[in-house]
Amino acid sequence: MIGPKDIDRPDPAPVSRISLVSSATASATLASMGVNNTFIDGPVARTPGQSVAGPALTLHFLPRRDDQLAEEGDENVARRTALWQVLQMVRPGDVIVVDARGHTKTGCFGEMLVTYFSARGGKGIAVDGSIRDSAEAFSLGVGMWTRGVTPNYATQTTLYPWDFNVPIGCGGALVIPGDVVIADDDGAVVVPAALVDEVADRALKHEDWERFSRIKLAEGGDLIKYYPLNAEARVEFQQWKAANSPE
Repeated sequence: MIGPKDIDRPDPAPVSRISLVSSATASATLASMGVNNTFIDGPVARTPGQSVAGPALTLHFLPRRDDQLAEEGDENVARRTALWQVLQMVRPGDVIVVDARGHTKTGCFGEMLVTYFSARGGKGIAVDGSIRDSAEAFSLGVGMWTRGVTPNYATQTTLYPWDFNVPIGCGGALVIPGDVVIADDDGAVVVPAALVDEVADRALKHEDWERFSRIKLAEGGDLIKYYPLNAEARVEFQQWKAANSPE
């Protein structure tokens, strides 16, 4: 029987800073640090314009085998699954990441469970699979990234929610409970918990000079000079930054 399993969450301050970083910049920053395969490939943004950054709770689906399950008709079966268990672990700011094996027929969440997740302060759900009640679920203010939608519920087809808060593979990315997930319209990226501070520092510096670069390119500036900044452009950037920094 699955017992309570909470996670070690990063300090709120670095999570707050990294929430200012886009998934694209986070992915590029991690790659520059030698950390690859952090993009969760498959789930796409179902709540356009929303972005989240928060510690990952994980949920692991495996193939269903009926000799391992309680008798059909037992109304308490669902309440004993890892799906119910992980939802009771949710704290404000958390993101649930689901390994549903890319299976699009199984609805890993529905309106009622997303409502509960939202009420507990959960910010985002990334599923390498599907959810049901999509119109209602996508309207609840929770950032949602899924591979698809389905009318089926979580234990109706060939998968079963076996475990939670264990390392999982989701869309080709390793997700360890407590890692920070950054997700926006480009998708979801996993930042290892131990690297959150460093990634935030590097990524925010990158996005700082990119703002200057974007201005110069919009003015018709030379691509070779301004993206990325060459030595001459970096001098201009420092002057621009000094002139535009709040006193």
